[in-house]
Amino acid sequence: MTLRNLVLKDEYRSDRDDLILEFLAPCLSNCSQFDRSIEFVTAKSVTAILDGFQNIVDKEVKIRIVTGHRFNSEDLGLLTKILDDIKKNRQSYKENSADFETYDVLKKIIQTEKLQIKIAIPRSDNSGGFFAENVGIFKDLEGNSVVFRGMSNETFSNNKNFESIDVFTSWKEKSRTETKIRNFEELWNDTTSNVRVYDIQTALKNKLLRYNFRIT
Repeated sequence: MTLRNLVLKDEYRSDRDDLILEFLAPCLSNCSQFDRSIEFVTAKSVTAILDGFQNIVDKEVKIRIVTGHRFNSEDLGLLTKILDDIKKNRQSYKENSADFETYDVLKKIIQTEKLQIKIAIPRSDNSGGFFAENVGIFKDLEGNSVVFRGMSNETFSNNKNFESIDVFTSWKEKSRTETKIRNFEELWNDTTSNVRVYDIQTALKNKLLRYNFRIT
């Protein structure tokens, strides 16, 4: 099955639609790549995305996330530990620890580059600016794409926020879809005006990541 075989609506609204069961889960299980730009991510939301792929460690899939540089303290510590352990070829978490499962799967898919994270910081950050784009792109091996705009980070972990998303596909709105894909590629390759994009290792090394108590 491909993305084009899915029956998708142009809009999903949480008062009448189940955004996870009707949209996210079908798209994740039928795509080979998921690109996401969003203000912030959490370990909980990323692992929820991984669950949608089902056994991602054994599949040929790719997730690329561009996010802002603010994290909650637990996730910033976890991410720092994972990247340091990959660099030093070690394992810091004990197998019987509460967070081992999350640590282990994230470490494996970051190490194999199935999950790639980059950090976007507006050039105006010193005056209070922050990265707030909110777009997701699903792609399959047959060249089909599904793009959505909207949806909070918490939705991926089954939060009951009230929200809506707009959806467009490459077989119905080719030009619009291609524009969103091109915009993401420019962001990923750090060619977007007024935003600097760093790979996660560089951001950590240069102490660009920040703790934000508002992120849970």
